[in-house]
Amino acid sequence: MYYVNREQIERRLNILPELTQVLQAAVSAEEPSLVERFAEERALHLAIEIVTDVGSYLIDGFIMRDASSYEDIVDIILDEKVIEADLHAVLRTLVGLRKPLVQEYFDWDRSGEHEMAKSLPQALERFARGVRAYLDKEGIRS
Repeated sequence: MYYVNREQIERRLNILPELTQVLQAAVSAEEPSLVERFAEERALHLAIEIVTDVGSYLIDGFIMRDASSYEDIVDIILDEKVIEADLHAVLRTLVGLRKPLVQEYFDWDRSGEHEMAKSLPQALERFARGVRAYLDKEGIRS
């Protein structure tokens, strides 16, 4: 029997609609302010943390192979068929932004919207659906 903390996974997935709102607002702003750029940056950062946190919960709960990096977390959930290959590519690019956002934030380009800001809302929705479908298929209830 597996112990998967669906409640903690759901708490994280439930933040995704708010991140989607922030990203969409940043993209739709005609002349985004510095505050909107920082909001976009924070939304990207939180999206990374949510994807990797949820992936880690799945890996630990289902006793999947150990992850060696943030990118590996995304690779494992692809291998375990939680997500599809096209979504994997987007999420792999996303988690690749962690170091620039968290460690090299002083070099982050805030002059315009980040290229992921447009495609990420749909990807995050697909990620949440995929995780929930996987949990349901495995019989993990709240």
